Amino acid sequence: MKKKILITTGIVAAVIIAILTGGSLYMLDYSLRPENRGKDMEGSMAFMRETYPQIVPWLDSLEQHKALRDTFITAPDGIKMHAFFVRASKPTNKTAVIVHGYTDNAIRMFHIGYMYSNDFDYNILLPDLRYTGLTEGDAIQMGWLDRKDVIQWIDTAPAIFGDSLQTVVHGISMGAATTMMVSGEKLPGYIRCFVEDCGYTSVWDQFGKELKEQFGLPKFPLLYTASWMCDLQNGWNFTEASALKQVAKCRLPMFFIHGDKDDYVPTWMVYKLYDAKPQPKEIWVVPGADHAHSYRYYPEEYTEHVKRFVNKYIH
Repeated sequence: MKKKILITTGIVAAVIIAILTGGSLYMLDYSLRPENRGKDMEGSMAFMRETYPQIVPWLDSLEQHKALRDTFITAPDGIKMHAFFVRASKPTNKTAVIVHGYTDNAIRMFHIGYMYSNDFDYNILLPDLRYTGLTEGDAIQMGWLDRKDVIQWIDTAPAIFGDSLQTVVHGISMGAATTMMVSGEKLPGYIRCFVEDCGYTSVWDQFGKELKEQFGLPKFPLLYTASWMCDLQNGWNFTEASALKQVAKCRLPMFFIHGDKDDYVPTWMVYKLYDAKPQPKEIWVVPGADHAHSYRYYPEEYTEHVKRFVNKYIH
């Protein structure tokens, strides 16, 4: 009888382990290797032209004058990374590094590029994060590994635009989380401020919320095992990938933007992030805006808010 109990217990344990392993691998593929519109460069350009008609003359002018340029660098782990850049209309040290969101690419941040380039006359640098656009990689990295790549782009910027830069880093959604994760690291002195638009507190919080909403599952045990497997696969886990912990270390100015109708990255997250960030900081909770659409709904107000903020720190 004792032997049968041990055998049964072993079988049950093996089944549970198999289910958790399979479920965790599925979760990683589902979240980090989704159908990726960021790979569709042509479709992304068509989307931007249709969705943001105000940027079309600017895009046409860039294409006509061959002002939209490509550049590539290689990450320490051998990944080839791509970015677009546009120089300002006249030599300037004012520069924006612009970071895209989940399953997006650099093209899908051209509306923010337009704002900095056309309205502010900044140099702009728009990287493709891993597994998107023309950047290599086998998985989306949710900002944590991307923070090192963005810092590498920041370090590359003087070679593109010249020395004595004054730079803002501006991200939306996952790009905003990446921006906040960057903000807690040691950075060159020419980084002057950050703009984060609807970024999440941590991968743990965001994935836990999606696990419950999409699959009706609690965090335990699947989120724990998936986080552990992510560490094995990618070298980082869901809890360490925390924008919240990073902004708490940031002493540079940050502007927080979030729609008050955002239910994808819930609006409560921005208040938690704002509270964690030491001064100087500002916040704009945008009335009626859902996820990542604050500029789309209020382009003039968005432009004025960002301009007023960055002009305090970039001259």
